[in-house]
Amino acid sequence: MRVLWFCIPAYGHTNPTIEVVRELVGRGREVRYYSFEEFREKIEGAGAQFVACDDYLPPVDAKAERRLRRVSTTEMSVQSFRTVANLDPLVSEDIASWHPDVVVTDSACFWGKLAAAKHRLPWVCSTTTFAFNEHSSKYMSHSAAEMADIILGLPRMNREIRRLRPLGYEVKSALDIVTNKPDDNTIVYTSRSFQPCSETFDEKHYRFVGPSVRDVAPKDKAGRPLVYASLGTVINDRPGFYRTLIDAVRGTDVDLLISCGKAFDPTQLGETPCNVRVEQYVDQMEVLSWASLFITHCGMNSASEGMWMGVPELLFPLTGEQRAVARRVAEVGAGRMLEESAARDGAALREAVLAALTDGQIREGSARMRDDLRSCAGPAGAADFIEQVAQRSR
Repeated sequence: MRVLWFCIPAYGHTNPTIEVVRELVGRGREVRYYSFEEFREKIEGAGAQFVACDDYLPPVDAKAERRLRRVSTTEMSVQSFRTVANLDPLVSEDIASWHPDVVVTDSACFWGKLAAAKHRLPWVCSTTTFAFNEHSSKYMSHSAAEMADIILGLPRMNREIRRLRPLGYEVKSALDIVTNKPDDNTIVYTSRSFQPCSETFDEKHYRFVGPSVRDVAPKDKAGRPLVYASLGTVINDRPGFYRTLIDAVRGTDVDLLISCGKAFDPTQLGETPCNVRVEQYVDQMEVLSWASLFITHCGMNSASEGMWMGVPELLFPLTGEQRAVARRVAEVGAGRMLEESAARDGAALREAVLAALTDGQIREGSARMRDDLRSCAGPAGAADFIEQVAQRSR
């Protein structure tokens, strides 16, 4: 069996797929993975054939770059539609010569979804956030700025869609690509109990396999508690928040580790107290094995890794999608919301951190979610589902 896999250039969307690829390759399946040079080592390490897409990304000017950093839905969609057109000759030729049995594509990867539709191939949607349909999409709130971006950006998106039609891509709308339809075969990297409105997704087409993560044995947490803070890999340029957090733990019996991302220079924060360490990159699973509290932006990948390790979370979402994840973490009792006002006030943030460290309820909720997520089928279940979709199509 041959599997053609597509993903966007994002760690949170790529990382959960790696163990599934490894599982498929271990079963003797061929996997050809379209991704970006930053992820080559991970993908080839899992045994897949790597195809680089870097040269097919459209050029972006400074204005577009700023929009992308703000996670503009319009700008991301426009750039994705242009990438579809740029990749079309390569992908079409590859499909014609390699004859894949099934396509697996990230839910946000337009070029993967549209290639499967154009060439009438069976496909599986790899969903690293929640599955979104008409019911669960109401769960995600957008800020006024996010809504304005979407509404005002519709003419730009529609222009790009019209340019794809002569290439054989029948696209109705950007929304039509993003949402999950009832009969879309979909892997969701969480549990059915964590998925909002899970009763609206049938068991034939939706497989909730749980997080696909590298497990690490938890360490002895006796002694000073470790607070780990990360805002992910996209919107992490928040020096004001980092400074407030550093001030919040100054002089306390708490150790703080901040992972600030490669785009932010830690030296901007100046000299830090002896109980604070700031790194651009850490092994997050290893850190979580020690941590007593995780301050997280609530990207699905990070929130899931925290719950997988049973670490209580202090929730600081920055986008609509992250707010949906944060809301669900709070609902299942595994975390507490950090208000924006507290994130700007050192005294209030100190109170929130110290309260979360002694909150028995979120410790219990985190333990429940750890057991729930670990009871899922995992990468083996995801590989089973992909094979079943390929077999049904035959």
